[in-house]
Amino acid sequence: MSAQISQGPQGRFISVEGVDGAGKSTQLAWLADWLSGQGIRFVSTREPGGTPLGEKLRALLLNEPMHLETEALLMFASRREHLAQVVEPALARGDWVLCDRFSDATYAYQGGGRGLDLAKFAALETLVQQRGDGLLQPHLTLLFDVPPEVSAARMANGRELDRFEREAADFHTRVRDAYLRRAAADPARIKVIDANRGIATIQAELTACLPEWLAA
Repeated sequence: MSAQISQGPQGRFISVEGVDGAGKSTQLAWLADWLSGQGIRFVSTREPGGTPLGEKLRALLLNEPMHLETEALLMFASRREHLAQVVEPALARGDWVLCDRFSDATYAYQGGGRGLDLAKFAALETLVQQRGDGLLQPHLTLLFDVPPEVSAARMANGRELDRFEREAADFHTRVRDAYLRRAAADPARIKVIDANRGIATIQAELTACLPEWLAA
């Protein structure tokens, strides 16, 4: 039996990341059930989106063609609203936050995939996420990783793809590589999960490791 995690006076922020087709949706639903089973109050949210304004920006970002820098700016605009309206109030209440993508996705998709200047991202990140003496970042990020060919096969299921999912294979390879570079630079926060395995195997690993990771 895994150790129980108590709800402390301060909330914890968990983000879930990965290339399209990595199985995030399945694992997010499992994580929500797991947190509930621990007796933890939490808010489940997503980026871009998470607020009425953010959801409008999400629809634009996923469907409308735009300049690459406009895309990045809208991502950070959505994040600013999301932090102000959802994430920061939840953490202040002592609730936890379970978020489908956060700033690592911007570095992966707009930085790695689009090739935009990372120095500009750092300036925007400071503007949007600076709190006290540091950036507001997740306490724990679970990065579900699959090879590009697995991602492509999983997306070829007949559903309508958004404009990011429709990008060429080399775009998704760059996104994955950028994610892995982020993880290598911050291994204490970002835990890479081999998602090219059965769901039960992945969830058994999470059950065993989450208490330790969240206690760090």
